[in-house]
Amino acid sequence: MIMRRLLAIPALLLGVSTALAGHAAAQPIPAAAAALTPVDEQSASPLTLDEVLRSSARSAPEIVAALARVRQAEGRALSAQGAFDTVFSVDARSRLAGYYDGSEITGKAERPFTGNGGYLYGQYRNSRGDFPLYEDKAYTDRLGEVKIGALYTLLRDRMIDARRSNARLAGTDIDIARFETRATTIGVQARAAEAYQKWVESGLKLQAYQALYDIAAERGKGIRRQVQLGAKSAILLTENEANMVKREALVVQARQDFRAAANKLSLYYRDAEGLPVMVDASRLPSLASAFDGMAIDPFFEIEDRPDFGILLEEIEKASVKLALAENDMRPRLDLKGEVAKDVGPEGLGGYSRSALEVIVGVTLKVPLQNRKAEGKLAENRAKLEELSVKQRYLAEKIRAEVAGIGIEVDTARELAETSRRQVTLAERLAQAERRRFDLGSSDFFLVNSREEAATDAAVKLIEARARIAAARAQLAAATADESALKLDAR
Repeated sequence: MIMRRLLAIPALLLGVSTALAGHAAAQPIPAAAAALTPVDEQSASPLTLDEVLRSSARSAPEIVAALARVRQAEGRALSAQGAFDTVFSVDARSRLAGYYDGSEITGKAERPFTGNGGYLYGQYRNSRGDFPLYEDKAYTDRLGEVKIGALYTLLRDRMIDARRSNARLAGTDIDIARFETRATTIGVQARAAEAYQKWVESGLKLQAYQALYDIAAERGKGIRRQVQLGAKSAILLTENEANMVKREALVVQARQDFRAAANKLSLYYRDAEGLPVMVDASRLPSLASAFDGMAIDPFFEIEDRPDFGILLEEIEKASVKLALAENDMRPRLDLKGEVAKDVGPEGLGGYSRSALEVIVGVTLKVPLQNRKAEGKLAENRAKLEELSVKQRYLAEKIRAEVAGIGIEVDTARELAETSRRQVTLAERLAQAERRRFDLGSSDFFLVNSREEAATDAAVKLIEARARIAAARAQLAAATADESALKLDAR
């Protein structure tokens, strides 16, 4: 039964103050960061999550390898279908010495039924010379004997046999390989989204810390002029330089994080040849649009989850094996019939070969002991019971997982809103304190504290919005939302 669940996904329309967004977007990336990306040949337009996900879906090695595993399963299924191939055989024998000089050649084509454990066959036989009495059936008329026959199973192997069960199991293995490929691609796309969001987050942090450093550097120029004019003490210049060193350390650490994030992103963002691309730092999006690249479908079906699909296929495999074990417990009752006709002039065997022959026979075999089949029967019944319990638990686990991510999204949204207000207030205080400092009404320590508090608030807002984006990517993976992960256009 299809189980649909409505996901309560909160709106992520988080306003960002105009002053902060403009300030963050206007700050330049240091030359050292810009030198990270000699491989990128794209335009200077901002890199989007959509672009990264489409590149990953097209060229990620894990996805390419998973698709190859599907082809392997298809090859094994084709091999299993070979059990139903038509087989042609030729058997010839001739006496080279002895009292009798008979020679015989037989050609036979046999094709198994696909809906029954029996088979259909056609045969042509021709003989020359004399045969002993105990080989009297070897005689044919001059142009040989034509025979058509069939064997049809009535009990054991009627509904299922080893050939058909192997073909069904091979088909199920294809479905499992496809589900595993879906699981792989969803996982890869989720990691690609995570890598992109980490790259954006670290880049925006670098911009924020660089802006903080630039403020101190610009203030240092003014202080140096005032010291030269004797308006301020030289110790203030030393204090500002110490503050610049502290802020420079933040820039250095942020730059390292940004480089590491760009390097990880290159595993998923690739060129047309499938080679990793180090993204140019100039392609960072602005804060206002950095984390708004994934739209989630609020509805999903648990059966769409690849791990749930794999479990259903495992149940199907166990059912096939159980049916085969039950089949092996039955007695064998086979019905066989054939029509034969010799053609041409009468041969050495006499006129009795010339008439049309119609033969019908029955074969019965009853197993008195069948412990192997009994053991398989008990094993597969227990396996089905185990998989049924796992199915119920997995459905409960998926629902809990999706609900948990929804809680994470709600929490992240609230934190982002709090951070947004904090940014607005901290920036307002920092601007006011700078004006007071310029007018001589504030001290150096207080203005630096206000500026650093504003930057910390901006960084927290970046982290909060990145947390929302990460939760949305997890939600897309948890609900197998191929559209959001850009897997529907491969």
